[in-house]
Amino acid sequence: MNKNGKLIAAVGAAAVLVAVIIAAVIQTAGGNLDVVGKQSAGSFETILNTVPDNVKADEINGGWSLTAPDGGVRFIWSGDYSQSPLHDVMLELEAAPFTDAGLDTDKLPDNYAAYDGMLMVGTKLGTEKPDSKGEATPLAAYEQIVNKHRSFINYHMDMDHYGVKLGDGNMFEWAKNMETNTVKNQNQDKDIVFVLNPEPLIAAGVDPEKVEGWVYAPVSVMEGGKTLEVYKLLKPFNLK
Repeated sequence: MNKNGKLIAAVGAAAVLVAVIIAAVIQTAGGNLDVVGKQSAGSFETILNTVPDNVKADEINGGWSLTAPDGGVRFIWSGDYSQSPLHDVMLELEAAPFTDAGLDTDKLPDNYAAYDGMLMVGTKLGTEKPDSKGEATPLAAYEQIVNKHRSFINYHMDMDHYGVKLGDGNMFEWAKNMETNTVKNQNQDKDIVFVLNPEPLIAAGVDPEKVEGWVYAPVSVMEGGKTLEVYKLLKPFNLK
């Protein structure tokens, strides 16, 4: 075989190997390359089952809410985007810790709402109604985000967390594994975390170091393929 023939044969063998690897990955993922989307639903279900008394129907937003153990904040996710009046995924939090730290609610941006001693921040996903198939459940409402708005689902490698992006750097995150941070092989002590971008709050007068019940700390994030440290306001909980 001449050199060209050998080169063609080598390229062909490499192509076959790549195809085998891709097939194995697809099979491992249950025929779906979106491993993060699929596995996040399973871990989210574990969180819901761990604190069932904290999970309630939210009629105003046509969905569900998960309330923090201290009652100071809720993650709300709609199951019917045609019904939710303001946001489809959001955090609702007690305003007092922020107003006590200097917040002027009149200076908050448009993705915030202030009412009845509460703040709400979030984003719209769409306007569609839920699929008519199956029972309306908290997990089904989450799976609708995965299936129709996958770009709002995130994996935070440093914390080994999945999360829902709420717009403008705000997040709700939960542990991939509630026992172990599998990335660092350490005990997982942050099963759920409510995450706020502090910048608009600071611009509205908040001293982030003085917000009671929230931790102002740097967090490692991936942006443009690079690891960066950005400050966030965090409210973490260990559920076990």
